[in-house]
Amino acid sequence: MTRIAILDDYQGVARRMADWASLPAGTELVVFADHLDNPGAVAGRLADFDAVVAMRERTPFPRALLEKLPRLRLLVTTGMRNASIDVGAAVERGVVVCGTAGLPYPTAELAWGLILALVRRIPIEDRATREGRWQVSCGLGLNGKTLGVIGLGGLGSRVAKVGRAFEMDVIAWSQNLTAARAAEAGATLVAKDELLARADVVSIHLVLGDRTRGLIGARELSRMKPTAYLVNTSRGPIVDEAALVTAVHQGTIAGAGLDVYDEEPLPLDHPLRNLPNTVITPHLGYVTEEGYRIFYGQALEDVKAWLAGKPVRELRP
Repeated sequence: MTRIAILDDYQGVARRMADWASLPAGTELVVFADHLDNPGAVAGRLADFDAVVAMRERTPFPRALLEKLPRLRLLVTTGMRNASIDVGAAVERGVVVCGTAGLPYPTAELAWGLILALVRRIPIEDRATREGRWQVSCGLGLNGKTLGVIGLGGLGSRVAKVGRAFEMDVIAWSQNLTAARAAEAGATLVAKDELLARADVVSIHLVLGDRTRGLIGARELSRMKPTAYLVNTSRGPIVDEAALVTAVHQGTIAGAGLDVYDEEPLPLDHPLRNLPNTVITPHLGYVTEEGYRIFYGQALEDVKAWLAGKPVRELRP
């Protein structure tokens, strides 16, 4: 019997997003909806599984965990890149690691959802209306304001394009961005400090790595206008979380829209849960039905191909 585990199915939708019943005879599928953050507990849960399907970075697979899973032979990640999986260690141990395709637009759409929720104070007004109050705040328009995009790749370019549609002035920065590339996306290349000082909304669209970890700290936040908002739909550690909490509390910036955090799920006692002038979402950037159907559909293909001895979409160190 080949045992397959699907992890972190928060919404309880994995089984209906792909035809798992089409797995060949002799396979058993187990779906876990709850999240375990203790590596020992994860190792205990997965000890008797041959294959694991992981949803993005929800459950990390570092070398130490992989060494506790001698039966594991296939690890599928949704997406073709997953920084929380030690692919090198997996391959060393004879574990095949496979990925899936994804969609290029959902995270950019969510970024704009956060921006609009912040500047028009939608969550505050929604709650007030339900409680019987009427027009308790005064929002801001985006027309004529400045959008600062940090990271002008596929996602950042989509966000910049929408900013232009709102008739915003779009400026951009990243370590390797050129003026020509910025112009192609309808943005103007500026230095990082200039972007922070000028932007009314700063939206982050970078890959987490050594160069970007802690990129936005207390110093950078102090460069922003007290009327400006920070939006992060990339990865939590790009922004110094403690510095951001302090900046919002002290009014250094007007507020923040966040979809990503240092620790996920966000701890129940985390100060961001009660921080004013923020809109927080539970890492929904990639979470759409269209995206899930691709993720789980191709994860099923990966499992079937591996069972047939012909793995597809293999990831290498």
